[in-house]
Amino acid sequence: MARSWERMVQRNSQKVNQQRKKAGKDSIHASTVSTKSGDVYRGRNIVLPVVLIGLGIMYWMVGTLDEVKGNGSLMNWLGIVLYFALAALLFFRRPYLKVERARLSTFKFNRERFLGAADIEKIILSRGSVVIKHKGKRMKWIFSRLINRYDTAVMGERLEQFAKANSIVVEHE
Repeated sequence: MARSWERMVQRNSQKVNQQRKKAGKDSIHASTVSTKSGDVYRGRNIVLPVVLIGLGIMYWMVGTLDEVKGNGSLMNWLGIVLYFALAALLFFRRPYLKVERARLSTFKFNRERFLGAADIEKIILSRGSVVIKHKGKRMKWIFSRLINRYDTAVMGERLEQFAKANSIVVEHE
């Protein structure tokens, strides 16, 4: 019964939207479309790719100074290329924080992590970072301007709105 109700609502909203479009008005769900998908704040990982490129350059220099030619030369170049490839992968895969109506999500340890509003103990906002503390766990999500180049001022404003809507404690440092 619930699915038939949803289909009926969807059909009726499509009809109303077509009529509103003919009249030159916005659709009835125009304001909720952007909040339904959530606000995404992207950063840029710079520190670890720079370290990996430095290691690749260091191994290239050590490999060129090696006096024994032909001894593992292919493996040396393969290692150098893989360091550069990993640095490029980490640089172009941008970290993010997605703020939805009742949950947060981010990409950590090679998979997307979700955190519901009921699982958040507090949000700590400072000038250069945003920290989201879980309930009952020692884990924290830290979004830093220095390391991952997040716009923490804009993130802080949106997280204050999120915390107010979901009655979560917000601390300013």
